[in-house]
Amino acid sequence: MRRYKFFIITILLLMTKKALAVCPVCTVAVGAGVGLAQYLGIDDTVSGIWIGALTVSMAMWTINWYIRKYQRTKWIVPASFVFYYAIVVVPLFFMKSIFHPFNNLLGVNKLILGIIVGSIVFLLSSRLYEYMKKKNGKAHFPFEKVVVPIFSLSVLSFLFYLITR
Repeated sequence: MRRYKFFIITILLLMTKKALAVCPVCTVAVGAGVGLAQYLGIDDTVSGIWIGALTVSMAMWTINWYIRKYQRTKWIVPASFVFYYAIVVVPLFFMKSIFHPFNNLLGVNKLILGIIVGSIVFLLSSRLYEYMKKKNGKAHFPFEKVVVPIFSLSVLSFLFYLITR
């Protein structure tokens, strides 16, 4: 059965096209992704890890764009994070994907726990890359900026998979 799930996910990923999406579309996609992940039997903590990472990534893209386009203001960082977490978590709340009393791990909703842990790990792994690049003077290998966070999130996903199976 697991092979079929992997096959279905692979086919769906190969059929995707480049998305010229804006945040509300991304939020709907995240909600649909959570539903698909639940349908395929993927635990909410693992889904939450990737949702949290995506949310931090979108906030960081917005902050960097704003600073390049305009100038740094003290409100852009908190406003970006509040905005993106709101457009991700609020729809999940209304879809009843979070705060279900029987979907907890360590006393916290699995999806929220995954979002929090995924956000923190993505942020820390991005900073780790910046530290390693600064210490070395350049990236150690091509696409290191992508590999470090993705590898960190993959290891974290595997750990949560082992914990929740």
